[in-house]
Amino acid sequence: MGSIIITCLSICLCALVGWHSLQESNPYIGSVLAKTGDPTLGHAIFQINCSGCHGLDAGGRVGPSLREISKRKSPHSLIEQVTSGNTPPMPQFQPNPQEMADLLSYLETL
Repeated sequence: MGSIIITCLSICLCALVGWHSLQESNPYIGSVLAKTGDPTLGHAIFQINCSGCHGLDAGGRVGPSLREISKRKSPHSLIEQVTSGNTPPMPQFQPNPQEMADLLSYLETL
């Protein structure tokens, strides 16, 4: 029984390390996470690019509410969500790394 638990834990650890390594191998994500974001600038980026669907106060409209989004999603996941375009009708959006860091910083304030 003990060896089964150790094997399961080992598999989970390997999967977690592999996922983390994959995320870190993306140079864009690494560049964003290396920067310090400015929530004031991030708010302006949000107002211009996101508020039409997520609402001026990020409470949701066509798109879902983003309040407390940083508690539900990791920075990696948020960057993927914003940049991928994999969740229609949300368009693909590729801000430069500093703008993305600013946007993340603002989202953390919600």
